Amino acid sequence: MEKILSGKIALVTGASRGIGAASAEWLAARGAHVVAVARTTGALEELDDRIQAKGGQATLAPMDITTDAAMAHLCRSIFDRWGRADIWVHAAFHATALTPAPHITEKDLDRAIGTNIRAVSRLITMIAPLIEPSDDPHAVFFDDTWDAKFAGTYGMSKAATRALVQNWQSETEKHGPNVHLLHPKPMPTALRARFYPGEDREGLAKPSGEAERLLQPIFG
Repeated sequence: MEKILSGKIALVTGASRGIGAASAEWLAARGAHVVAVARTTGALEELDDRIQAKGGQATLAPMDITTDAAMAHLCRSIFDRWGRADIWVHAAFHATALTPAPHITEKDLDRAIGTNIRAVSRLITMIAPLIEPSDDPHAVFFDDTWDAKFAGTYGMSKAATRALVQNWQSETEKHGPNVHLLHPKPMPTALRARFYPGEDREGLAKPSGEAERLLQPIFG
């Protein structure tokens, strides 16, 4: 496989599973050094094994994206080591249990806001200066729409995330970085299983296939 991203540094937040892990593997297979962020150490180690098995390289960063101090320290470490990042892929989000709108709890609301809105805003603040020195900076986000009932907390927090990313897209259209809001097809993820229990998962798209379909036109 051609190493079209050789020398590039790719930060992937939410890299432990699903489209985040698939994106990390896709980028690493094409020569990028992946900095993989997720809370689950075991899943990150499994990701690293898969990346190394294909000749790629990764740095694992087990941490919670809602912890500002940890993420700021990581960004500083990336800058100290490489002087910049070239690619940021964000695939970390939180989905609460299915709940009728009148029964949404304060705890669930705070968790969704903390991960899906506040953390994304804080990460943009921290990572934008990190990727801007790149000669070809990219920030990649994933969007989805749900017709499932009882997913109001997730839906409204994702709508806010969408608005924020779209605003950043408009603001950076002329001068960069290149901000992408991508739409994967339905995949057999743990998140979808929560919204659609008992669904036949046979016909759903594989995360690896979606990473290829969505990232190839950008970095191809």
